[in-house]
Amino acid sequence: MRYLSLDIGDKTIGVAASDLLGLTAQGIKTIRRVSNKEDLRQLGEIIAQYEITALIIGYPKNMNGTEGERCEMVKNFAEKIGKAYPALEQIFWDERLSTVAAEKSLIAADVSRAKRKKVIDKMAAVYILQGYLDSLN
Repeated sequence: MRYLSLDIGDKTIGVAASDLLGLTAQGIKTIRRVSNKEDLRQLGEIIAQYEITALIIGYPKNMNGTEGERCEMVKNFAEKIGKAYPALEQIFWDERLSTVAAEKSLIAADVSRAKRKKVIDKMAAVYILQGYLDSLN
């Protein structure tokens, strides 16, 4: 089973994929959002290229565990993904602090602010997916 994780935002979608054994997550890309149709097309290319069987979708709960408007936006886009790619299993994964962890990791690696901005969503997707993979083992 090969997993793809998504960190879905208004302007970008961070994307990461698991290795073939489902042990590690690697960042793939950050999709700059244009339209739902184009976003789904780009996701479809990645899904086909990596032979993905399940999506791990970052679910942005509030720090107190409640669901806000960000969760609603993610659910709405996940529904569109489900219609476009019905064979894929969808698993929502609590992504609280994934962006913070990604930011700290990039700062520790001495990545410049400008470069961090370009890769932060992809790195957040890596943290989301790695958290899920670790929970399986």
